[in-house]
Amino acid sequence: MHKNLIDDGFRADLVETAFFDGDLEIPIIEKPDKIIIPNGLVPFSNRKRDAERKCFVCFYEHDIRFFDILTATDEYIEDLQQYPGIISPDCSLYLDMPLCLQIANIYMSRAVGHYFQSKGIYVIPNIRWGDERTYTTIELPEKVAFLGVPKHSIVSVGTYGCVKSKEAKFYFREGLLAMLDELEPEVVLVYGAMPRQIFEGLENRTRFVNYPDWITYKKAGGR
Repeated sequence: MHKNLIDDGFRADLVETAFFDGDLEIPIIEKPDKIIIPNGLVPFSNRKRDAERKCFVCFYEHDIRFFDILTATDEYIEDLQQYPGIISPDCSLYLDMPLCLQIANIYMSRAVGHYFQSKGIYVIPNIRWGDERTYTTIELPEKVAFLGVPKHSIVSVGTYGCVKSKEAKFYFREGLLAMLDELEPEVVLVYGAMPRQIFEGLENRTRFVNYPDWITYKKAGGR
């Protein structure tokens, strides 16, 4: 039987111990005691191929491949505890997605991230934005894409499959600039390519740490 997330209030159980940020009350992923730079990033669906479990688990892949993380979160606690840490889920935010769904996916990413953090897992917040309504105050009183994330810490973004068109590159750079202004992160992990059109001139804004997407990594002989 298909599970409807709304039946249980968008997994309210995930945020029973959470603090919330902003008028929209997005769950907070707490700032870690120290910044840990991952040795590598492995997508959730391929995590078993990291036999030595030295990589952080990330969710930079189609949402269907990590749907169970959102609906059966408890079943993966012991599994993910065996890795050095995770990047919070990269729930899709499309430019043509209704704003309410963009907000809902930001909420779910933070909720799951908070929950795993409460279980002792090291969690790096994934930052994903959609159109300008998520990273400016043009529509909302706050920049929802950045709520629930600590300033002056470590965050992660993914370009894989998200910067193919001129329009996508434009929105990615604009959102990235807004994120750097808002969160002033010490470290930004980047999963996927770093096109010049997006990252040019930003080298002094933070420390970028780049990771190839899984397909590129494997083609280059990664294990």
